[in-house]
Amino acid sequence: MEQTVRNEEEKAACKAKKEAKNVKSSEPKRKRGRPNGSKNKDNSEVVLNPELLRIQKMLGALLLRISALLHPVYLTRDGHFGNYSTFQMVRQCGLRLISKLRWDAALCFPWDGKGHKCKYGDRVDFAQLPEKYLKSTTVKDGFQTCTYQAQLLHEDFPVPLYVVIIVKTNLLSRASGHVILFSSDLELSCENLVDFYSLRFQIEFKFSDAKQFWGLEDFMNINPAAVTNAANLSLFMVNPSQLLMCNFRKTDPDFGVLGLKSYYRGYSMTPVRVSSKRGYFWCFLYGFAAQKNTQQIHIQVKSS
Repeated sequence: MEQTVRNEEEKAACKAKKEAKNVKSSEPKRKRGRPNGSKNKDNSEVVLNPELLRIQKMLGALLLRISALLHPVYLTRDGHFGNYSTFQMVRQCGLRLISKLRWDAALCFPWDGKGHKCKYGDRVDFAQLPEKYLKSTTVKDGFQTCTYQAQLLHEDFPVPLYVVIIVKTNLLSRASGHVILFSSDLELSCENLVDFYSLRFQIEFKFSDAKQFWGLEDFMNINPAAVTNAANLSLFMVNPSQLLMCNFRKTDPDFGVLGLKSYYRGYSMTPVRVSSKRGYFWCFLYGFAAQKNTQQIHIQVKSS
């Protein structure tokens, strides 16, 4: 993990983008239809912005480091990166993208062969999806979840996309919502696409635990080396804490990080004779992970 500081070019581009949203155009609206003399644009080649160039550099370094042991195939990104620029960046790294589109994405079915020959067919209506694309339907706790899969076209992507649409409906109120996932791999199954995208939330949970329990957002360092060390130590502590909680959850399924901290806080406060280097290491770990929780300490000391 490294500290990233946006350069002046990125700051200026972000500021211009915000100002463009707030300023209303005074020019009259253009008439419907294609203007006379307009030409087709080649969207296959894009210029990567500084953010994507930085991610591409870090991704290339990571792939080189793990190339002897692992050979990743897919890169999962959140909805912010559900665009063709990221699509190209991932392709240049030799990977395939899995991401999410906006709820109102301009998706179209391929041309069905009827009428004048064209590239795009009918616009996808997310409220009335054809039954032939339905892959599974489940009902649980008053909610019905329908999964649709199809190869669709997007106006910003010059190539077809493998799209999975998940529609969730409240059977009582009939309110519904949908999520649009996509991949550049046209042969990926819909089950694997949903599972791979769901794994991204494990990273979100890791950052959440690091912020809440291990000081990721509390340290006051400003030097690059100190910030890197503090952030990496916070993220590192998530892994051993999960490992240590496994034994406690055999008897207490609701055992959490606060309970773990309280246990080792009480353990470190009891007289312990250290006779080896290993003992010094564990005492240091217990002290680092400690946090006051009187009730939990009382329970652990009383049971011992």
